[in-house]
Amino acid sequence: MVCVTVALSLAHLASLPSGYHGPPRLTPSRGFTEWSIDPFALVVLLLVAAVYLVGVRRVRRSGEDWPAGRVFAFCGGGLGLAFIATCSFLAVYAKVLFYVRSFQTVLLLLGVPLFIMLGRPLTLAIATLPSLGARLERAVTGRVARLITFPLVTGFVLVVTPFLLYFSPWYAAGFHSAGVRELTYLALIAPGLLFFWTLLRVDPVPRQYPYMVAVWVTAAEVVGDAVLGLAVIADRSLIAGSYYHSVGWPWGPSLTTDQVIGGGALWVFGDIIGLPFLAALLIAMIKEDEGEARAIDAHLDAEAAAQDAAATTVAAKEAGQVRQEASHRLWWENDPRFAQRFAAVDPQPSEGTPEPQ
Repeated sequence: MVCVTVALSLAHLASLPSGYHGPPRLTPSRGFTEWSIDPFALVVLLLVAAVYLVGVRRVRRSGEDWPAGRVFAFCGGGLGLAFIATCSFLAVYAKVLFYVRSFQTVLLLLGVPLFIMLGRPLTLAIATLPSLGARLERAVTGRVARLITFPLVTGFVLVVTPFLLYFSPWYAAGFHSAGVRELTYLALIAPGLLFFWTLLRVDPVPRQYPYMVAVWVTAAEVVGDAVLGLAVIADRSLIAGSYYHSVGWPWGPSLTTDQVIGGGALWVFGDIIGLPFLAALLIAMIKEDEGEARAIDAHLDAEAAAQDAAATTVAAKEAGQVRQEASHRLWWENDPRFAQRFAAVDPQPSEGTPEPQ
C-alpha cells in the first residue's frame, strides 16, 4: 500500500511543470485538509479572544448579564471567520487562484467585522474598565469620532479599499511580503469595523443615525460591490498577471476565467455576506419600535394615572365638604326620619299671601 501511494505521488509530481511548487488541485476534500497556520494571525486572534473572554468573566462576576449570543458572535463568528480566512484553504489557495483570494477578501472586509461588532466589544470594555470607560465615552462623542464615523465616510472607505487593493501594486505585493500580507488583513478588517459599528448602533456611537440611513448606505455599498466585481470581470489586463504567470499551476481554470470567477465572487459573495447585516438591522429596528411603543404606553399610563389621581382628589374633597357640612347640622337634620319634618321653611311668600303694607 505504501509503495502504491509513493508511486502515485511520484506520478503526480512528474505531471507538474518544473516551476510549480504550490498546493495540489483544489477539491472539496482538500478544502478541509489543506490548511496552513499563520503564526502572526493565530497569536493575534488568540490574544483578542482571551481579552474578550476575561472581560465577559469580570462582567458576569459583577452580577451583570452578558448573553452567550454576544460571545458566540464575537469569538465564533468574527474571530472564527478570521481564522478561516487566514489559516484555512483560503489562505493556502489564495496564493494560487484569483477567485479564492476574492472569497478571502470579502470575508475579511465584511464577514469578520460584522460579527465582531455584534459582540459589542466597546460596551464590554466600558463595563469592564470603568476608568478607561469614561475616556472611551469621551473619545466616542468627540468631534473627530463624529467625522470619521459619518455614514458617507465609512461607506466610501469600505467601497474604495478593495478598489485600491485590486487596481494597484498593493495586490501583488501581498504575495511577496509576509508583512504586507498581514497589514492587508488588518487594512481590510478596519473599514468594516467602522462601518458596522456606526450603523448597527449596538455599541455607544458618536451619533445615532436612523436605521433607514443604514439601509440606504447599505444599498450604496451593494452597488459598490457590483461595480467592483464588474470592473474586475471587464479588466482585459490580468490583475497581478506576471505573478500568476510565474505560479503556472497545471490545473484549474485559465487565468482569464479565474479572474472572471473572482469578479463574480466579489459581487455575489459580498451581497450574500450583507444579508446577516440586513437581518441585524431589521431586528434592531423592531426592537427600537417596541421600545418606543413601550415608552408611549408608559407615558399614556402615567397620564391616565395622574388623571385618576386628580379625579380621586376632587372626589375626596367633595366628600370632605359634605361631611363637614353634615357635622355642623343638628342630629335630627341628618336623620332621614326627621329631615323632612324639620326642613327649613321656604322664605319666599306663597301665592295668595298678601304682602305686608
